Amino acid sequence: MGVVRGHVQTIALVAALALAVPAAGAAAVIARVVDGDTVLLTNGSRVRLVQIDTPEVYFATECYGHQASAVTKRLLPAGTRVTLLAEPAGDAVDRYGRLLRYVVRTSDRLNVNLRLVADGAAAPYFYDGERGRYAGELERLARRAQSERRGLWGRCPGTRYAPYSAVSTGA
Repeated sequence: MGVVRGHVQTIALVAALALAVPAAGAAAVIARVVDGDTVLLTNGSRVRLVQIDTPEVYFATECYGHQASAVTKRLLPAGTRVTLLAEPAGDAVDRYGRLLRYVVRTSDRLNVNLRLVADGAAAPYFYDGERGRYAGELERLARRAQSERRGLWGRCPGTRYAPYSAVSTGA
């Protein structure tokens, strides 16, 4: 009897979490930018922009971390309406409970994940080797930003292009 009740409670918890989280392709509104690759939605959900990584601004601030956050804030000011797109090649939620999504501005259909890489504010990051639907485009945009020394590629000497690892720009 206890095992059955435990399963019912687990199923109820999973259902409640699913209702609290926007579905793939769901409309949402930006409350604020947390850092270069994480945003908070007005419904309280946190979203980690999938398949990219920006330099850190918390704990150990990295080169270009604050600038990357500023670019994301410019692209996604509070109140911006967005569409969240899941990446079928990877997980829906990370170990911190953040949704893993592409964030697309509703007003002009700008894929912010791609734009951050094109601007040199982020690098591709294929966590656990998971190459998603935009992997080729992310790599092309990053290589171009790197060759044109945009963003972190120009400001942080020694930054390696390593899409299967988190970006590391140094202090």
